Amino acid sequence: MTRCAVYGTGSWGTAFAMVLADAGCEVTLWGRRADVAEAINNGHTNPDYLPGVELPGSVRATTDPAQAARGAEFAFLVIPSQTLRANLAEWAPLLPADSVLVSLMKGVELGTAKRMSEVIGEVAKAPAERVAVLTGPNLAKEVAARQPAAAVVACADEAVARRLQTACHTPYFRPYTNTDVVGCELGGAVKNVIALAVGIADGMGLGDNAKASLITRGLAETTRLGLAMGADAHTFAGLAGMGDLVATCSSPLSRNNTFGHNLGRGMTLAETIAVTKQTAEGVKSCESVLDLARRHGVEMPLTETVVDIVHGGKPPLVALKDLMSRSAKAERH
Repeated sequence: MTRCAVYGTGSWGTAFAMVLADAGCEVTLWGRRADVAEAINNGHTNPDYLPGVELPGSVRATTDPAQAARGAEFAFLVIPSQTLRANLAEWAPLLPADSVLVSLMKGVELGTAKRMSEVIGEVAKAPAERVAVLTGPNLAKEVAARQPAAAVVACADEAVARRLQTACHTPYFRPYTNTDVVGCELGGAVKNVIALAVGIADGMGLGDNAKASLITRGLAETTRLGLAMGADAHTFAGLAGMGDLVATCSSPLSRNNTFGHNLGRGMTLAETIAVTKQTAEGVKSCESVLDLARRHGVEMPLTETVVDIVHGGKPPLVALKDLMSRSAKAERH
């Protein structure tokens, strides 16, 4: 039985622990809150994040990171991306030397503009074959309901990706392998930013034409950045790119979409943060994605617009006018 540690007892961490258990793995969830760990161990449920979902008996929880790490073949990291560096510095020495560190996070680190796999490799001093990524259109509540879903597991070492694929393959969760870690991570990080834009448009009362245009042009600027960073263009037409983008931009279950919707209908940033219970990664990552784009000389007007609205206080109507008045160009410019 494959031993897995899942660091993070939020909705996605809990749902993915269920996937691993259903695939036949022994799973230990780590969380900082003792009451959540107790609810998982005694009631097989996480009422704060996935109310009404019964977890398999093989899923256990702890507040002790060393206990979670013990014997883990895979360690899945499912925490807010901006907290990864500090937390992993504590956890890395506790993990087996040959464990594979898997990012389920979709963000870019502020300040360094590093992808999560880069932060993992740096902090844990782990070679590329010990670092993997799982991404795709995986809304936690749907996965927790065992509704059909697909994902991408990416690692520079294809054999490791296949091992990871086996560890999380269930009748309802279908993972595909990929070796394009850069492309898979960028697809997951930038789609959160585009989902904010689509949510803002929806909150403003704009129609499906506008939202479809934002999704399509958002994919175009994601692909531009990916190509500049050495990613495979085909990745962005797959589950890690278009698949994740469509799900996040169109579903009311998307935190980033909902966050943007509240901004678009006139709520302030502070008001929107106050009513948002879980992390909307795009709120912070939009700045680091824009930083990354500028470092690579890539133009990303939608990302820049989101940053202007979310962090610059630019009124959405003004931002829309400025975006629509940009100079005309060929579609593949």
